[in-house]
Amino acid sequence: MRATARISLASIALMLSVQASAQDASAARPGDEKINQLIIYGADKCPESKGDEIVVCARLGEADRFRIPSSLRGDINDPRNQAMSERIKSYEYVGASGTMSCSTSGAGGFTGCALAEIKKAYAEKAQDTGIVFGRLIAAERAKRMAGIDAEAAEVEARVVEFEKGRAEREAKLQAELETKEAASADAQPLPEPK
Repeated sequence: MRATARISLASIALMLSVQASAQDASAARPGDEKINQLIIYGADKCPESKGDEIVVCARLGEADRFRIPSSLRGDINDPRNQAMSERIKSYEYVGASGTMSCSTSGAGGFTGCALAEIKKAYAEKAQDTGIVFGRLIAAERAKRMAGIDAEAAEVEARVVEFEKGRAEREAKLQAELETKEAASADAQPLPEPK
C-alpha cells in the first residue's frame, strides 16, 4: 500500500516538474513577455521590470498630471487644422470615378474605399501628438535583446575556450598513448607466425 502511494506521489511530482519546465520554455519566447505601459508625471519613479515583464514608462510634465489627455482636447480632423497643401491634394481626385476610386459611379468604384480609409488612418496616426507605446516597447525589447546577445557572446567565448582546452588535453593524451605503444613495441617484438 505504501509503495503504491510513494510511486503515485513520485509520478505526480514528475508531471508537475515537466509542466513547470514546459511553461518556463514557452514563456522565454520573444514577444510573449508581459508588457506594462505606464504614463508617469514629473519626477515620479518608473517601476523596475521583474522577470519576463517589460515596463515602459512615458514621462509627461508635472503640469499634465490632471489635464485631459492631448488626444482628447481638440478635433484633429478639424479642417482648420489641415495644411493648405493637403487641401489642394484633395482636389486632385475631384471627378475621379471607376475602379479604385471610392466613388458611387463607374464599374468597381467601391473598390478604392478601403484603401482610402487605410491611408486616412495612417495620416491621422502620423499627426497624433500622443505617446506611441509601440516605439517605446520596440526600444525596450531591443535593449533587452542586446543584453541577451552580450550574455550569449560571453557563453560562446567560454565554450570555445573549453573546447580548445579539451582538444589540447585529448591531443596530449593521444601523444602519450602513442609513445607508450611505441615503447612497448620496441621492448618485445611480436612473435613470428609459422
